[in-house]
Amino acid sequence: MYDVVIVGGGPAGLTAATYVRRAGKSVLVIEKDGFGGQIAWSPRVENFPGFVSISGAELGDKFLQQAMEQGADVELEEVSEISGDCGHRIIKCLSGAEFEAKTVIIAAGAKPRMLGLQNEEALVGNGVCFCAVCDGIFYKDKPVAVAGGGNSALQDAMLLSEKCSKVYLIHRRDSFRGEAKLVEALRKKDNVEFVLNATIEALNGDTELKSVTLNTPDGKRELNIDGLFVAIGHKPDIGAFSSLMALDASGYADSDEGCTTVSPDIFVAGDCRRKKVHQLTTAVADGASAALAACEYIDSL
Repeated sequence: MYDVVIVGGGPAGLTAATYVRRAGKSVLVIEKDGFGGQIAWSPRVENFPGFVSISGAELGDKFLQQAMEQGADVELEEVSEISGDCGHRIIKCLSGAEFEAKTVIIAAGAKPRMLGLQNEEALVGNGVCFCAVCDGIFYKDKPVAVAGGGNSALQDAMLLSEKCSKVYLIHRRDSFRGEAKLVEALRKKDNVEFVLNATIEALNGDTELKSVTLNTPDGKRELNIDGLFVAIGHKPDIGAFSSLMALDASGYADSDEGCTTVSPDIFVAGDCRRKKVHQLTTAVADGASAALAACEYIDSL
């Protein structure tokens, strides 16, 4: 039996593993896709302390290496269920593998909603982006587009308008769901163009995004852009564990910075937790908080 099993091998989960091992407790990290989480998609990371510039994949590898050198075990498995009693949990995987733990940290992350277009996944990190704060600087003085109509899309467009030569704001309706003040501020920007009642039909480019093809009321339109920022929302990846914690209206774990849940032996960290700012640094902070809380619970047994 492990002291702690961590579901999710992104920055939050791997940071938690390092902290658990530093506290002298055994830990297993279970990741279903690839260690490093969403940050591995980013070609460059320049907003994480200690690194002027580093690729997301390399940074993810460093998180993993550090946790393993501290003595963390890792498994590539997909967790399907967490059962058992408080203080003795059984973590079941789709492969049939099972693990036991005194506590569990859910750090399963959140996934950006995608457009569902051909070639989209292949172009992620090569023109298709999901975080203007993280990746906007790489498109300085270049034309880009933002897809979406909520506050996230409007805020991304505003941020990008300060860096990029042109920003197309593409929305499938004729009005925005976001704040009217943001809309009016964007209307005053000379380099921002609203493209309304339009949907993206195709992403063009083999290894890098070159343009997008739109369906508009006036017919097809092609925009030559270097970057497309998809801002149509995220979804937390915690459906299989929803019975173990309270959720907010958007399906995120309803937990504060203490990273606790309604189950005293279940903790939550990273982008699957409700919070205002979802960034690499806040995920790492969550990992530390959840690990220390889990260790405190174990010490109380």
